[in-house]
Amino acid sequence: MVEEHRKMEKDLLDEETLFIVSQTFKALADPTRIKILHLLFDQEYSVNQIADKLNLRQSNVSHQLRFLKNLRLVKFRREGTTIYYSQDDEHVMNVLEQTIKHAQHH
Repeated sequence: MVEEHRKMEKDLLDEETLFIVSQTFKALADPTRIKILHLLFDQEYSVNQIADKLNLRQSNVSHQLRFLKNLRLVKFRREGTTIYYSQDDEHVMNVLEQTIKHAQHH
């Protein structure tokens, strides 16, 4: 009975956690953000490099990176006037990688 009660307590999530989880899945529900995260999986890129590689407008890439940065899914570093972005959450990147593998599995 005590173990059952503990499991129920564990299953309850606070509002902040629920919000973060839902926003993370929202981030992963957008094809452009998936492309950006996939590109950043192993290497950092500048906004212009991301835009060029993914054939996107720089303003769209910047907008999406801002969304991802606010969720702490990407991080950045400045080198002179150029800002380089890279992935910042191995857990989410693993979920993305597994989901891609699932989608490609026949």
